[in-house]
Amino acid sequence: MTDPVGKPSSAFFDAVRTILQQARRKAAASINFIMVEAYWQIGQRIVLEEQNGAAKAAYGKALISELSKRLGEEFGKGFSVANLKNFRQFYLTFPDFAEKAKGYALRSELGWTHYRLIMRVADAQARQYYIEEAANQGWSSRELERNIRSGWHQRLLSKPTSSESATGPALRPEQLLKDPYVLEFLDLPTDHRLHEADLESALIGKLQTFLLELGRGFSFVGRQFRISSETSHFYVDLVFYNYLLKCFVLIDLKADKLAHQDIGQMDMYVRMFDDLKRGADDNPTIGIILCADRDETVVKYSVLQGNEQLFAAKYLRVLPTEQELAQELETRHVLEMPQGDDDEQ
Repeated sequence: MTDPVGKPSSAFFDAVRTILQQARRKAAASINFIMVEAYWQIGQRIVLEEQNGAAKAAYGKALISELSKRLGEEFGKGFSVANLKNFRQFYLTFPDFAEKAKGYALRSELGWTHYRLIMRVADAQARQYYIEEAANQGWSSRELERNIRSGWHQRLLSKPTSSESATGPALRPEQLLKDPYVLEFLDLPTDHRLHEADLESALIGKLQTFLLELGRGFSFVGRQFRISSETSHFYVDLVFYNYLLKCFVLIDLKADKLAHQDIGQMDMYVRMFDDLKRGADDNPTIGIILCADRDETVVKYSVLQGNEQLFAAKYLRVLPTEQELAQELETRHVLEMPQGDDDEQ
């Protein structure tokens, strides 16, 4: 389409520009993955050459050092001893990359920086999970690094089994929800009590990052969302909709330890939301009580136990260490044990 004097319109120019921008992005992604394949092949050749060496330890060290020197002279930077060792580890971590249909284990949407982070994850199931999530959700390498450091995979309430799809109809709330949630991006002070209103405002201020922490499929609906009966008005702190679970997700923020009245309140909110707001095609509403701490007795002997719609999750103000995260997960495991299991020998 042209304007009256025969010049291309702005809409036409924008359309052509979009085509070129998309093509350049695809070309860049393609080139990045070609280099990923090349690094894997270099790693493979290094390992095969080492296996032919008489004394592997000494031979391998000299081999990589000499290879780094010669590649640097011909191809410039990027082939340091450290990088060549990374290529070697890349092959050892994903040895079947070339034998299976390319893309089965590794995704072309991800670059070398992504894989360099993922190959340091010890658990093979977690590695594959991070590959799929990073590719499907478009995580930057910085987002991926943060999610690995925060133990994203370990914090999920449940993982898909081999017979379940991570995105298919068998998807359960436990495969998307976490405990604990890590809110280090809010930069909340740790030396004094936090007010719930301050926590809510901080989350709204960093909503995009909070959505990333919540995980796949979440979209924001509203804060202090009103639900009204014939006689009373009630306000839910945060309301989201998850298009994968096809249901509303209510979040109630608690600055203190979880109390039994908090559970009763959320149970009422969920029931009211199901009755007054839930659409005909929606699945049952989910309620999450996001609290500073939990009480084992309250969790174990309340309606939370075995309830598929109510969840209590702890939030952490800072990024936990591996030891701290392990302790949190062990505490969660104890809380999730069916009544009586802790008395069995």
